[in-house]
Amino acid sequence: MKSNTVLCLNSKGFHRMHYTDWGDAANPRVVICVHGLSRNCRDFDTLAQALEPDFRVVCPDIVGRGRSDWLAAKEDYGYPQYLADMTALIARVTAGGKKTIYWIGTSMGGILGMLLAAFPETPINKLILNDISIVVPKASLERIAAYVGKDPRFKTFRELEAYVRAVSTPFGPLTDEQWYHLTVHGAKQHPDGSWGMGYDPGIGIPFQKGPLADIDLTPYWDRVTCPTLLLRGAQSDLLLKDMALQMTQRGPKPRLVEFEGIGHAPMLMAEDQIRVVRDFLLAPA
Repeated sequence: MKSNTVLCLNSKGFHRMHYTDWGDAANPRVVICVHGLSRNCRDFDTLAQALEPDFRVVCPDIVGRGRSDWLAAKEDYGYPQYLADMTALIARVTAGGKKTIYWIGTSMGGILGMLLAAFPETPINKLILNDISIVVPKASLERIAAYVGKDPRFKTFRELEAYVRAVSTPFGPLTDEQWYHLTVHGAKQHPDGSWGMGYDPGIGIPFQKGPLADIDLTPYWDRVTCPTLLLRGAQSDLLLKDMALQMTQRGPKPRLVEFEGIGHAPMLMAEDQIRVVRDFLLAPA
């Protein structure tokens, strides 16, 4: 694994977006893995290790998360900025020759992939949406709003890990090693020795701008034409069962795969989850 950055533009100037880069940089098949709202690129370490024999795997920290810069203008945190940054990343990884781009997006990362795949002349050749709906229900947004951007502080790392386990229970049954991995790479130790989350609390601003309501992405979904795989945690409160089935009947009409005992969202660390992803990417288009 290598770490790198790409220079991106925001309303107040430039910022650097960090990403991890796995596999052979000359490989023409590039998988871009994009995390959820408050997560980071290291969520995909296990998946990237499994895919790198066959693909180059690039995993960005969306601005304000992980090792990427924080924005000076907090109101810039939103999809227009994220789409611009992802376009800069795609330009970086496709430089120097023809590349085939595959996109794996968890939650927010899935919305970004859906939006990019809906545009004319999209560079995305295959799309994997991990537990994201074309209609994001208000109830799930309220659950997320209850914790994102709150900037909790803890005296010890162990207390932080307990908090992460509590708010991330829907991830499903993970090992102690996996919970530690998710916590340590999403953590920040402050100058006073306390521990907190390693993202800018400003990312929660969009949830504070007014009453939350369902988000309808159907017009974008109906314009997606590339081969698509839809993953769902069987107990997800964000991608509801009936909506998942509706998604299979319109737009790219994806194959739906559900994982029992998991809510929002599958972390793509388990062997059965990785196998489904890898088989889809290796299958002829």
